[in-house]
Amino acid sequence: MKIDPDAAGLDAGRLQRLDEHLQARYIGPGKIAGGQVAVVRHGAVGYFRSFGLMDVERAKPVEEDTIWRIYSMTKPITGVALLSLYEKGLFQLNDPVHRFIPSWKDMKVEERAADGTTRLVDPVRPVSVKDVMMHMGGLGFALRAGPAESGGIAGPSIRNERGTTLETLADRAGEAPLTHQPGTRWVYGLQTDICARLVEVLSGQRFDDYLRQAVFGPLGMADTGFSVPADSAQRLSGLYRRGDDKRVALMEDAGQSSYLRERSFLSGGGGLVSTTPDYIRFVQMLLNGGELDGRRVLGRKTIELMSTNHLPGGGELKDFAVRGGYGEVGFDGNGFGLTVAVGLGPARTAGIGSAGEYMWGGAASTLFWVDPVEDLAVVFMTQLMPSGAFNFRGQLKAIVYPAIVD
Repeated sequence: MKIDPDAAGLDAGRLQRLDEHLQARYIGPGKIAGGQVAVVRHGAVGYFRSFGLMDVERAKPVEEDTIWRIYSMTKPITGVALLSLYEKGLFQLNDPVHRFIPSWKDMKVEERAADGTTRLVDPVRPVSVKDVMMHMGGLGFALRAGPAESGGIAGPSIRNERGTTLETLADRAGEAPLTHQPGTRWVYGLQTDICARLVEVLSGQRFDDYLRQAVFGPLGMADTGFSVPADSAQRLSGLYRRGDDKRVALMEDAGQSSYLRERSFLSGGGGLVSTTPDYIRFVQMLLNGGELDGRRVLGRKTIELMSTNHLPGGGELKDFAVRGGYGEVGFDGNGFGLTVAVGLGPARTAGIGSAGEYMWGGAASTLFWVDPVEDLAVVFMTQLMPSGAFNFRGQLKAIVYPAIVD
């Protein structure tokens, strides 16, 4: 990969602090097995480095084309795919989901009284497409919701049942009570999988086929998909967790990964694997206003629509997220757009950056952010569960932004 910090308007010497920081604080002490960082600006890759091991058990170093489980970094890709159908006039954001998924027609909301009893009531309005793009449709991770304050994560889920598809999940979701009235609370859960099902219904294609046609093909993202082909299996990273001794412990062996097999459930919320070079192409398309190398995926105004804070009153996630809820970014100072969080500026986030930057991350501590003000994007890949173990985003931002020199 060609690296040109001058073309990117970045100080190469200051970017070396990334090497020092990650090696000294994470690779050396064994807190992560390995990782990768890419910084792109003004259409140029100003920094790209690989660190440590992708496969501890086989002593394989991280390579430029290492394949990573990106989990919830799938969500913005799903958002782009759904918005490409919006551009064809196939739906409006305020359209009810049940217009396209009939099983959502008669959904109920579970209300909890002060004495702990519950009752099912009608929603004040139907769940909209915008609601599910924003995690505000009242659907948590479980299809039988737990207590409202838990975000609906207490009940069973069918995501991992054999034979589950986006269609069967969406239909089962339509039978479950919502945890909150639509549009009132931010509940992280299965709602981006519903977006993926909407892509299938609106396009008439399987979700993976539509992604290849509308996103991966035009962007040249050849290594991004829901499984790893046999001839690329040796490039898949192992998956690790933080062990009791605070060092990495094996969670899924690369040679035994479920991603080496085809799967029926094409999760729009977290099912993809990808490489850093592939994801660079995705974020560069976003920075370019929907276009890359002469191939347009979305219009500039659609990217603006996606990356605008749509929370009521221009509010922050902290005002709408359920108590004890989780997201891939901090709730303070961040709003939410259509499948991405939106930074509201340094004074509100208490961190360096720009108002209007947008971002998300994945369960294995992967992350990205896009800063249109600085024409900047950063991609970080590693494979450590859980994603909240370390504040990689805050640390990387503190190092990257001071390297801007133009």
